[in-house]
Amino acid sequence: MRIVVDINHPGHVHYFKHFIWEMKRKGHDVLITASEKDVTFKLLEIYDLEFENMGTYGTSLVKKLANIPIIDIRYYRLMKSFKPDLLVGFGSIRAAHVSFLLKKPCINFEDTEHSTEQIRLYLPLVTAVCTPSCYTQDLGEKQVRFNGYMELASLHPRRFSPSPAVLSELGLKEGDPFIIVRFVSWQASHDIGQHGIRDKVGLVKELEQYGRVMITSEGALPSELQPYQIRVSPEKLHDLLYYATLYVGDGGTTASEAAVLGTPAVFISTLYCGYQQDEGRYGLLYLFSDPVSGLKDGLAKAVCLLNDPNLKKNASINRLKLLNDKIDVTEFMIWFIENYPESYYQIEADPAKQSHLGSL
Repeated sequence: MRIVVDINHPGHVHYFKHFIWEMKRKGHDVLITASEKDVTFKLLEIYDLEFENMGTYGTSLVKKLANIPIIDIRYYRLMKSFKPDLLVGFGSIRAAHVSFLLKKPCINFEDTEHSTEQIRLYLPLVTAVCTPSCYTQDLGEKQVRFNGYMELASLHPRRFSPSPAVLSELGLKEGDPFIIVRFVSWQASHDIGQHGIRDKVGLVKELEQYGRVMITSEGALPSELQPYQIRVSPEKLHDLLYYATLYVGDGGTTASEAAVLGTPAVFISTLYCGYQQDEGRYGLLYLFSDPVSGLKDGLAKAVCLLNDPNLKKNASINRLKLLNDKIDVTEFMIWFIENYPESYYQIEADPAKQSHLGSL
């Protein structure tokens, strides 16, 4: 098959990298297209994944809307040259639009219920949209539910083994208490009117009483917090999350990554998704979404967790429960896409058809 994988965010690199490697190993011809956002290009280069640069949509809603037709045209020309059999993306607008023009199937993955504008722009034109089974919205007859989270495409134990080497880079050793704090930029179109952690300094000052605090941030930090910011290569962040004592932040993807790695996550945000609520059922993610009391309540929970001497041991047990319930999402991607459209009809007839795909 000639397959296009469209990447629009650093997280998408992790979602699709194992799928890309496996499909290439099986002899499929895979073209990667990507837009520049944060460390997306750097990650693709680190993983030696060649890609076509599609440019950027911009940061404001006006720029994004204006750039959609421009990038669609650029994308159409590239697809006419490549002649794909199928296009794959995560919430990809351009893949949906161009696949419709080319009369080729497009399979989008989606896990973010509040990406309403994006979903409206691609849903009428894709042939299938794959969501976690805990996704709270009904997207109609094109929706296919899989029993996992997107983070398990890269962080399932079949795909990921943590390396402690990153600890020595930061002057740590296994067992040292440390807390990963993540702040996001809140610049997405669905972020308007929403917020996460506003008193960043107060949060960090309270947490550092319980261990070393390390910050990753999409935006500039206040001067008081700059000494806490870590400069670790982006592909090593998952190793660091695995060994961390606790995650606290308003970055939802990183909170979910920590949870599936067995590091309890305190997620403070007025925006959240169904998969984060589902991870909460396993005692791995604690969600605080109240716009007034969220930070206070979240910080109190973080302190409570940090005072528990069995925190990581209990989280490891909970992680095993989660992994026994969920599938290897990369294996699902490979099976679903290689066998599409038959795979769609098989799951429609029997949703349990996927149950053998990688549970422990």
